[in-house]
Amino acid sequence: NNINIYNYNCKNKSFLRINNSLKIEKEQQVKMNNFSNSSFLNSLSTERIQVEIRGKSLWICFNRPQVRNAFDEHTIYDISFIFNKINSFFNEKNDNSIRCIVLTGNGEAFSAGADLRWMKKMATYSEQENLEDACKLFDMINLIKNCPIPVIGRINGAALGGGAGLVAACDFAFALDNAQFGFTEVRIGLVPAVISKFVMDKIGRANCSRYFLTAEIFDAKEAVRIGLLQQSFNQINELDVAIEQIIDKIANNSPVALTRCKQLIDSVSTLPSINETKHLTTQMIAQIRVSN
Repeated sequence: NNINIYNYNCKNKSFLRINNSLKIEKEQQVKMNNFSNSSFLNSLSTERIQVEIRGKSLWICFNRPQVRNAFDEHTIYDISFIFNKINSFFNEKNDNSIRCIVLTGNGEAFSAGADLRWMKKMATYSEQENLEDACKLFDMINLIKNCPIPVIGRINGAALGGGAGLVAACDFAFALDNAQFGFTEVRIGLVPAVISKFVMDKIGRANCSRYFLTAEIFDAKEAVRIGLLQQSFNQINELDVAIEQIIDKIANNSPVALTRCKQLIDSVSTLPSINETKHLTTQMIAQIRVSN
């Protein structure tokens, strides 16, 4: 599940140069063994993404409030880099200092989805270049979904288009009552293709049919009803109290069991037959009993 985001033969030479320089710089920086090491954390934070430890949780915050935390190719690179490093770290090291991740945004929005300036630029690119670009977006979302520790969405405002896809990639999410959601791609002649698998896994085919085809904006209460959110709150302090309570509950659990439980949920939901389910689940519990 650790996807190498650098193995693309992009034709956009300037973007390649940016990515290569960032890759070299960050790989020189990220050589720390302890996740709480300040140098390690500083190497993850960028102008667009803030990363900080709060107790037993790692907070990853979109930091483009001037564009409602819309993401572009640079944001996709940054998030992918961060989750690649996090995933590698927790897969390789026995460090229990961080037990979960909180994904949120600065300002009034969680994420308004794709940056329109980026989308206009991509419209001038070839189909192959757009394919490579879409693959990077998919891989970013998949890295979030397959993170070995729980990812909690703290939805502080609007989550539209790809932003709603990011909510679906979280293990579960909480939001403010006034947060708005929508899959608005068809309004501008696009489709929510890249995020579709993640969203459909979360809210089901029937709800995808309605909200993908109508591009309706819906509120947090409806997002809870269809399964995109777990719960919503009137005030930001109520939201944060609920998240802290969840973090405390997660921190009381076995780190290894949490990772295996995430794998269990993902695997069982995709198995086509009861016999395959029996084989996987009985084998998993037998292995984890012995390892404990």
